Amino acid sequence: MSRSLTKTRVMVECALMIALATILGYIPLFELPQGGSITLFSTLPIMVVGWRHGLKWGVFTGFVHGLIQMMLGFKNVLYCTTIGSMVLCILLDYILAFMALGLVALFAKPFQNHLAGVAVSSVCVGMLRYLCSFLSGILIWGGYAPEGTPVWIYSLTYNGSFMIPEMLITAIAAVVVARLVLPRLPQTTLDK
Repeated sequence: MSRSLTKTRVMVECALMIALATILGYIPLFELPQGGSITLFSTLPIMVVGWRHGLKWGVFTGFVHGLIQMMLGFKNVLYCTTIGSMVLCILLDYILAFMALGLVALFAKPFQNHLAGVAVSSVCVGMLRYLCSFLSGILIWGGYAPEGTPVWIYSLTYNGSFMIPEMLITAIAAVVVARLVLPRLPQTTLDK
Protein backbone atom coordinates (compact mmCIF):
# COMPACT_ATOMS: atom_id res chain seq x y z
CA MET A 1 0.00 0.00 0.00
CA SER A 2 1.38 3.43 -0.88
CA ARG A 3 2.34 5.88 1.84
CA SER A 4 -0.34 8.43 0.82
CA LEU A 5 -3.03 5.74 0.76
CA THR A 6 -1.95 4.58 4.23
CA LYS A 7 -2.01 8.14 5.56
CA THR A 8 -5.47 8.67 4.07
CA ARG A 9 -6.69 5.45 5.66
CA VAL A 10 -5.37 6.54 9.06
CA MET A 11 -7.01 9.98 8.74
CA VAL A 12 -10.34 8.38 7.84
CA GLU A 13 -10.03 6.01 10.80
CA CYS A 14 -9.27 8.96 13.10
CA ALA A 15 -12.30 10.85 11.79
CA LEU A 16 -14.51 7.82 12.37
CA MET A 17 -13.20 7.41 15.91
CA ILE A 18 -13.85 11.10 16.64
CA ALA A 19 -17.41 10.68 15.35
CA LEU A 20 -17.90 7.54 17.45
CA ALA A 21 -16.49 9.25 20.57
CA THR A 22 -18.82 12.20 20.01
CA ILE A 23 -21.87 9.96 19.63
CA LEU A 24 -20.94 7.90 22.71
CA GLY A 25 -20.57 11.15 24.66
CA TYR A 26 -24.29 11.69 24.16
CA ILE A 27 -25.08 8.45 26.00
CA PRO A 28 -24.65 9.39 29.65
CA LEU A 29 -25.00 6.70 32.28
CA PHE A 30 -24.90 9.32 35.06
CA GLU A 31 -24.81 13.14 34.98
CA LEU A 32 -23.92 15.71 37.63
CA PRO A 33 -25.79 19.04 37.98
CA GLN A 34 -22.81 21.37 37.36
CA GLY A 35 -21.43 19.32 34.48
CA GLY A 36 -19.58 16.07 34.14
CA SER A 37 -20.94 12.64 33.42
CA ILE A 38 -20.12 8.98 33.17
CA THR A 39 -20.61 8.05 29.53
CA LEU A 40 -20.78 4.85 27.56
CA PHE A 41 -17.02 4.58 26.89
CA SER A 42 -16.86 7.90 25.01
CA THR A 43 -13.10 8.25 25.49
CA LEU A 44 -12.25 4.76 24.26
CA PRO A 45 -12.28 5.52 20.50
CA ILE A 46 -9.64 8.24 20.99
CA MET A 47 -7.49 5.79 22.93
CA VAL A 48 -7.85 3.17 20.19
CA VAL A 49 -6.30 5.62 17.73
CA GLY A 50 -3.35 6.10 20.08
CA TRP A 51 -2.81 2.36 20.50
CA ARG A 52 -3.14 1.65 16.79
CA HIS A 53 -1.27 4.59 15.28
CA GLY A 54 0.94 5.99 17.99
CA LEU A 55 1.50 9.18 19.88
CA LYS A 56 1.28 11.67 17.01
CA TRP A 57 -2.05 10.42 15.67
CA GLY A 58 -3.47 9.81 19.15
CA VAL A 59 -2.69 13.31 20.41
CA PHE A 60 -3.88 14.91 17.16
CA THR A 61 -7.15 12.97 17.30
CA GLY A 62 -7.61 13.96 20.94
CA PHE A 63 -6.97 17.60 20.02
CA VAL A 64 -9.57 17.58 17.23
CA HIS A 65 -12.06 15.77 19.47
CA GLY A 66 -11.43 18.37 22.19
CA LEU A 67 -12.16 21.19 19.73
CA ILE A 68 -15.42 19.52 18.71
CA GLN A 69 -16.42 18.97 22.34
CA MET A 70 -15.65 22.62 23.06
CA MET A 71 -17.83 23.78 20.15
CA LEU A 72 -20.67 21.50 21.23
CA GLY A 73 -20.43 22.65 24.86
CA PHE A 74 -19.40 26.26 24.36
CA LYS A 75 -22.02 27.47 26.85
CA ASN A 76 -19.70 26.09 29.58
CA VAL A 77 -16.96 28.47 28.42
CA LEU A 78 -19.44 31.35 28.52
CA TYR A 79 -20.09 30.70 32.23
CA CYS A 80 -16.54 31.88 32.89
CA THR A 81 -16.36 35.42 34.21
CA THR A 82 -13.02 36.57 32.77
CA ILE A 83 -11.06 36.11 29.56
CA GLY A 84 -8.33 34.34 31.55
CA SER A 85 -10.80 31.85 33.01
CA MET A 86 -12.23 31.26 29.51
CA VAL A 87 -8.75 30.46 28.20
CA LEU A 88 -8.10 28.11 31.14
CA CYS A 89 -11.49 26.45 30.60
CA ILE A 90 -10.74 25.86 26.91
CA LEU A 91 -7.30 24.45 27.72
CA LEU A 92 -8.09 22.35 30.80
CA ASP A 93 -11.65 21.18 30.14
CA TYR A 94 -11.29 20.55 26.42
CA ILE A 95 -7.93 20.75 24.66
CA LEU A 96 -5.46 19.27 27.17
CA ALA A 97 -7.99 16.89 28.71
CA PHE A 98 -8.75 15.20 25.40
CA MET A 99 -5.21 15.40 24.04
CA ALA A 100 -4.13 13.44 27.13
CA LEU A 101 -6.20 10.50 25.89
CA GLY A 102 -3.95 10.22 22.86
CA LEU A 103 -0.94 9.53 25.08
CA VAL A 104 -1.93 5.88 25.60
CA ALA A 105 0.85 4.61 23.31
CA LEU A 106 3.42 6.33 25.51
CA PHE A 107 2.19 4.56 28.64
CA ALA A 108 1.54 1.19 26.94
CA LYS A 109 4.91 0.89 25.22
CA PRO A 110 6.98 -0.38 28.20
CA PHE A 111 4.70 -3.40 28.73
CA GLN A 112 5.51 -6.73 27.13
CA ASN A 113 1.98 -7.95 27.86
CA HIS A 114 -0.39 -6.32 25.38
CA LEU A 115 -3.41 -6.37 27.72
CA ALA A 116 -1.44 -5.01 30.68
CA GLY A 117 -0.24 -2.14 28.49
CA VAL A 118 -3.79 -1.36 27.43
CA ALA A 119 -5.12 -1.47 31.00
CA VAL A 120 -2.34 0.60 32.56
CA SER A 121 -2.23 3.15 29.75
CA SER A 122 -5.99 3.70 29.83
CA VAL A 123 -5.86 4.33 33.58
CA CYS A 124 -2.84 6.65 33.19
CA VAL A 125 -4.51 8.83 30.56
CA GLY A 126 -7.70 8.77 32.59
CA MET A 127 -5.72 10.13 35.54
CA LEU A 128 -4.22 12.86 33.34
CA ARG A 129 -7.70 13.85 32.22
CA TYR A 130 -8.82 13.80 35.87
CA LEU A 131 -5.86 16.07 36.72
CA CYS A 132 -7.03 18.55 34.07
CA SER A 133 -10.55 18.53 35.55
CA PHE A 134 -9.17 18.81 39.09
CA LEU A 135 -7.10 21.87 38.15
CA SER A 136 -10.05 23.37 36.30
CA GLY A 137 -12.22 22.84 39.37
CA ILE A 138 -9.72 24.72 41.52
CA LEU A 139 -8.81 27.52 39.11
CA ILE A 140 -12.15 28.16 37.41
CA TRP A 141 -15.06 26.49 39.14
CA GLY A 142 -14.03 26.88 42.80
CA GLY A 143 -16.95 29.25 43.40
CA TYR A 144 -19.28 26.24 43.41
CA ALA A 145 -17.58 24.78 46.48
CA PRO A 146 -19.89 24.69 49.51
CA GLU A 147 -19.01 27.26 52.13
CA GLY A 148 -16.33 25.97 54.47
CA THR A 149 -15.12 23.29 52.05
CA PRO A 150 -11.60 23.81 50.73
CA VAL A 151 -11.73 24.31 46.95
CA TRP A 152 -9.21 21.54 46.29
CA ILE A 153 -11.27 19.00 48.26
CA TYR A 154 -14.42 20.08 46.43
CA SER A 155 -12.70 19.72 43.05
CA LEU A 156 -11.11 16.39 43.99
CA THR A 157 -14.41 14.85 45.13
CA TYR A 158 -16.73 16.44 42.57
CA ASN A 159 -14.56 15.55 39.60
CA GLY A 160 -13.60 12.21 41.11
CA SER A 161 -17.25 11.24 41.50
CA PHE A 162 -17.57 10.86 37.73
CA MET A 163 -14.00 10.77 36.37
CA ILE A 164 -12.82 7.78 38.43
CA PRO A 165 -15.80 5.53 37.56
CA GLU A 166 -15.52 6.61 33.90
CA MET A 167 -11.81 5.80 33.95
CA LEU A 168 -12.36 2.36 35.49
CA ILE A 169 -15.18 1.24 33.20
CA THR A 170 -13.25 2.54 30.20
CA ALA A 171 -10.16 0.57 31.29
CA ILE A 172 -12.26 -2.60 31.53
CA ALA A 173 -13.83 -1.94 28.13
CA ALA A 174 -10.37 -1.19 26.68
CA VAL A 175 -9.06 -4.58 27.80
CA VAL A 176 -12.11 -6.31 26.30
CA VAL A 177 -11.67 -4.42 23.01
CA ALA A 178 -7.93 -5.11 22.97
CA ARG A 179 -8.53 -8.79 23.55
CA LEU A 180 -11.33 -9.21 21.02
CA VAL A 181 -10.80 -6.59 18.32
CA LEU A 182 -7.35 -4.98 18.20
CA PRO A 183 -5.43 -8.20 17.43
CA ARG A 184 -7.58 -8.75 14.33
CA LEU A 185 -6.87 -5.29 12.93
CA PRO A 186 -3.77 -4.40 10.93
CA GLN A 187 -0.59 -3.87 12.96
CA THR A 188 -0.92 -1.51 15.93
CA THR A 189 1.78 0.47 17.69
CA LEU A 190 1.58 -2.01 20.55
CA ASP A 191 2.74 -4.74 18.16
CA LYS A 192 5.78 -2.80 16.94
